[in-house]
Amino acid sequence: MFFDGKHTLAVLIASPSDMDDIVPMLVAFQIEWNKLHDLLDDPRLADALATADVDALPLTREVGLKLQTIWGERCGARLRAVAQHKKRFGLRMLGGSLIDYERATLRWWLNVEEHLPNIVFRQRPIYFVSSNTHSLINLFSGFALQNRSELVAYLHAQQHSGLINEYEKILAEEVPSSLENFLYYVQKKYQADPASADYFARRAAVEHQLGLHRVPSRFYVDVDTQVFELNKLDPQRLDPRIVMPGVERLGESAALVVNIDYPLGLAAYHILKLVARSVREIRGAYIIGKAATLNGKIGDVLIPNVVYDEHTDNIYNFVPAFSAADIAPYLAHGSVLDNQKAMTSRGTFLQNAAYLDALYRDFFTDVEMEAGPYLNAIYEQTIAERYPTSEHISLLRPPYDLGFLHYASDTPYSKGMNLGARNLSYFGMDPTYATSLAAARRIVAQEIYRMERGV
Repeated sequence: MFFDGKHTLAVLIASPSDMDDIVPMLVAFQIEWNKLHDLLDDPRLADALATADVDALPLTREVGLKLQTIWGERCGARLRAVAQHKKRFGLRMLGGSLIDYERATLRWWLNVEEHLPNIVFRQRPIYFVSSNTHSLINLFSGFALQNRSELVAYLHAQQHSGLINEYEKILAEEVPSSLENFLYYVQKKYQADPASADYFARRAAVEHQLGLHRVPSRFYVDVDTQVFELNKLDPQRLDPRIVMPGVERLGESAALVVNIDYPLGLAAYHILKLVARSVREIRGAYIIGKAATLNGKIGDVLIPNVVYDEHTDNIYNFVPAFSAADIAPYLAHGSVLDNQKAMTSRGTFLQNAAYLDALYRDFFTDVEMEAGPYLNAIYEQTIAERYPTSEHISLLRPPYDLGFLHYASDTPYSKGMNLGARNLSYFGMDPTYATSLAAARRIVAQEIYRMERGV
């Protein structure tokens, strides 16, 4: 964001997807900011401008907090300058070229490195995971499981009768639901309660002790990152479902897990390409996310071995790292559909019934938004050239372990059965953790194998 000191204010954005957030904010600016000029004679306003007290300014708190994030210590001085004149508002792209996107991704990664100065990524192998920012870290920390009594007490204090009933049924083995997944869900609800501040402060301390680092995104690419140091994990705290013979050997591992909040679209290509250039080696890439299913139901897990990328018209074949046997033991309410053909769409809301029918007739049953870009990045780590277009590509020998796991959140053939009308809620924990467990177990097993053989 910048201004010329008098009449013009412009907001620079990194990608067209940011328009949804910026345009409403600009409308608020146009209405609210010009009030500053009209109220310059008000002594209370002068004090608020001097201290950048957003609560005292005639701005919404949301807008004020955004300004403090953008301008930091310069917020007060810039607000005073803005107030001197009426403003005209403009909006333009920060950049739309390939280099601009690569530069934005580089700054995103540099923020990760600066946030963790004690980790030298160029000297450490990594396992790259694209998933979410709650499941893997819960599995590796075990904090919710260690604090079960406090979470259950919260349910009783809030009189969550539905969840209390589910908890009692789980204990009585009257339902197939997982106790661990249930506690993770309760912990998420507990976080919205102001009384939970001490609980989550303790969780942060434990995560730091276990080498589990959270890195929030700043400015460039809106993708949060987590970095896990495998040699600092405590086998006694791990989710019991990822404990296996030899797990204590993780203490000898130099490997990291870099888990990002799945970015969707072409951002996936730029991120994996940049990460691969910035670390010593990638030992595995595991992509977990939501998808629309044309032959299953919400809560099913889809494992593709063929991906058609709508961005490039490439078709990729590969041997997935996962099979149905890796998921089924941890999936209580859905089914596992392997050997699926996935289509990476430019945008799932752009697909109509005729298009989906054509896909289905060609046996494409898994519609999602990031597998193709990730595979394009992996291609460039395999072949000494940029990814092609309109090619049939075999990745039967990828540069590292590779697997995609999609859990069905949409059934586009069924009216009202998509995330525009509902969310996965409690039962969404089942496929989310079944897929995350498969990735976590794969990583642990791979590292144990390496440690036992000294490789």
